[in-house]
Amino acid sequence: MQQPRTILDNFFLVIKGLCMGAANKVPGVSGGIVAFVAGFYEEFIYSLQKLNSKALKLLFNGRFRSFFRYINAKFLGLLIFGMLVSYFSVSRILDYFLKHNELFVWATFFGMVIGSIYHIGKDFSPWNKRTIPAGLIGLIIGISISFLNPAKENDNLLFIFFCGIVSVSGMTLPGLSGSFILILMGNYVLLLVDSVNALYDTFSELFSGDFTFLNNAERLRTLKILAVFTLGSITGLVTFSHLLSYLLKHYKSTTTAVLLGFITGSLGVLWPWKKTIFKLDPANNPILDTNGNKIILNYTRYFPDMAKAETWWAILFILMGILVLLILDWYGNNRKKNEQIRPSR
Repeated sequence: MQQPRTILDNFFLVIKGLCMGAANKVPGVSGGIVAFVAGFYEEFIYSLQKLNSKALKLLFNGRFRSFFRYINAKFLGLLIFGMLVSYFSVSRILDYFLKHNELFVWATFFGMVIGSIYHIGKDFSPWNKRTIPAGLIGLIIGISISFLNPAKENDNLLFIFFCGIVSVSGMTLPGLSGSFILILMGNYVLLLVDSVNALYDTFSELFSGDFTFLNNAERLRTLKILAVFTLGSITGLVTFSHLLSYLLKHYKSTTTAVLLGFITGSLGVLWPWKKTIFKLDPANNPILDTNGNKIILNYTRYFPDMAKAETWWAILFILMGILVLLILDWYGNNRKKNEQIRPSR
């Protein structure tokens, strides 16, 4: 049985939620990798897996205490709280640095992923004829995704639902960024910019007593797209959590090997030295989204010029990213030791 969490443990859980929220914000970075590296990935997946028919039955029967205990509500609540706080704080700061110091942001995340590969790999001993091929398959898939060309925008509702299922992968699958996948599927702007802005504008109008949006066909279409996308995300979250819960329970070594290979392959997405390719109109002018930002189409990667000072600064940020993971590794090991020493009640 798991030892009860201390106040410090709960505080760090909120911090991990902050990190997950910030990671999910960056196309190419996965919130799931934070959970995997910080040592709460399995608990996260098993908690999501509890969002099932039994949980609904407990809720509708008014057995709220049993419901909260069954779904591990305190754990999920602290994580989600951290993610929400991140959206209004850390994510905003991240937006600023992505705009002004993009190379150093990518370098930091690149270092963190390298650190995570070390963190996961050092304790993974069962390399054998089953796990080695599994790791190679994960590596190949990760590299392949890194170099795919994006599709065109598609507002077909069935495809939007599928986008929702896939987008939530950034929370459940370490190394797979939901934002980057949506870029590849061509619907990043439609689903994470235009639809969110339409929802924000609608709520603003509702609070001011303005219902004219009901006559705005384009707004209603966008809101319908957002509703289908949200439904797909919920479906994906429940489906992925059940699938991963089963795989971790019955094929833990093989699943971990695939994830380790996948994370390694995802380094291609995070390679710091790359040029952003923006979507252009026929006159070769950048197309802007509803926020006035250029629309990212893909990235062109290149090797750095070692004679430039910024290259060495970027390498320093890579080392800082690795250091962050080493600190998390130390904290995780220290917590395990304390749990073993702490007497059970």
